[in-house]
Amino acid sequence: MLATGVAPKKGSLTTKQALLTLLIAMLISGVAGSIELLSHATNMRQETEQRITQQLAVVNGAAAEAAFQLNPDLAHQIAYGLFNADEVAWVSIRDDFGRALAEFERPKQADATWLSQYLFGDILHHQTDLAYYMGSDMPEAVVGEIELMLAEGYLTQQFLARIYTVVGVSILEAFILSIVVIAFFHLFITRPLLKVHAAIAQTDPNRPGQWPKPMLRGHQHDELGHLVDSLDHLLNAFQQGLEQRDQLHHLSNMDGLTGVANRRHFDEFYQQHWHLAQQTQQPLSVIFIDIDNFKEFNDHYGHAMGDDTLRAVAKTLNQCIDPARDLLARYGGEEFVCVLPGQDHDDAVGVANCLREAVLSLAIPHAFSSTHSELTVSMGVASMSPGFSISAEALIERADQHLYHAKRLGRNRVETRKRPA
Repeated sequence: MLATGVAPKKGSLTTKQALLTLLIAMLISGVAGSIELLSHATNMRQETEQRITQQLAVVNGAAAEAAFQLNPDLAHQIAYGLFNADEVAWVSIRDDFGRALAEFERPKQADATWLSQYLFGDILHHQTDLAYYMGSDMPEAVVGEIELMLAEGYLTQQFLARIYTVVGVSILEAFILSIVVIAFFHLFITRPLLKVHAAIAQTDPNRPGQWPKPMLRGHQHDELGHLVDSLDHLLNAFQQGLEQRDQLHHLSNMDGLTGVANRRHFDEFYQQHWHLAQQTQQPLSVIFIDIDNFKEFNDHYGHAMGDDTLRAVAKTLNQCIDPARDLLARYGGEEFVCVLPGQDHDDAVGVANCLREAVLSLAIPHAFSSTHSELTVSMGVASMSPGFSISAEALIERADQHLYHAKRLGRNRVETRKRPA
C-alpha cells in the first residue's frame, strides 16, 4: 500500500503500519459517524420535545374546558387530534378524579431496543395538568390532566432514516482521507518520530538531562534533526528548572507580608474543595475574618506597627487550624478567610470562636478603637451542607454578609446568620 519501492514482507513494520493505518481509519470513521449521529439525535430529541410541548400547550385550554364540563365528546376530539400524529402511541385525557374522558392507544408495537431506549427513553412520557380559569377573583384550578406516550419504534425508524445517508457519506470521506494522510505521515514523519518518542518515554522525569538522545539517519540537518537537538537543549534546561519550580510555586501561593496563603491560593483551594464537597457529599465551611478598626490602628500606631500586627494575627490564626486540612489566607488588607473542608456549621462556629479568643489572647493595645481597648476581630461564618443547593460564590457572599453584620452589631463577635437591620 505504501510506495516504498520494496514490497512489504509479511510481519514487517511496513505491513504492521498498513494494518494500523486501516484500524485508525476505521476509528476515525467511527468517531465521525458517532459525532454525526449524536448531533442528529440531539436535534431530533429537541424538535420532538418542542413539538409535543407546543401541541400540549395549544390544546390545554380546550382540554381543561372538556374536563371541567365532563364533556367526553370534546375530550375525544382533542385526544384524537393528538393521537392522529404517528409519533404518539397513547394519549389520555382525565378529569381531576382520574377518570378517563378520552383515551386512544395503538396496537402493541415491537419491544424496545437498547438504541431506542438510549435515544428517546427519557422523552417518551409527557404529562401536563389542565388548569381552568374560574374567574378574576379566584385562582386557576387544576381540573384534570393530559398524558401521552410517544411511539418509541416510530421515533427510532425516523432517526435511522434521517442519518443513514449523511453518516454514510461522512464515514466514507473520513476513511479515505485517513488512509491517504496516515500513509504519508508514516513514511516521512511517523517512523522517525516514534524513535524520538521512545527515547523520551525512557527518560527519567527526575533526570531529564540524561535522556537517551536518538540518532536519526538522514534527518541530521532537517527539521527532525533540529527537533532532537532542541529537545536535548530543552531537557537540559528543564533539569535546571526543576530545582526552581517548587520554590517558585511556593512563593506564588504565599502572601509576602504575613506568610499565609494569598488570594490566588485561596481561590484555587476553595474551588477545588468546593467541587470535592459536591462530589463526596461532605460539608464545607468558610469563615471571613476582619480586624476591627484597623484603619485607626494604622493611623495612630503607624504602618510599620500595623504590618507587625498583621503578621502576629496571621500567625496566631494559623495556629488554630489544621494546616494539613484547612486553609487560612489573607483575603486583602486586614481581612482573612479560613476554609474548613469537611466541617459543618457547628464545627465552623467552634473554630471561629477559637480564632477570636486567640486574637484576644495577644492583648495588643488599641487605645484608639471606638469599641474595645485591645485589638479584636469580627467574623462571619457560612456553611454548605450535603444536599443543600448553593453556589460557591453564594457561600462566599453569605460569609461576607455575616461578617458585615458582626461589625454592625458591635464587633468582636462571630455571626452565622443575617440579622434584620
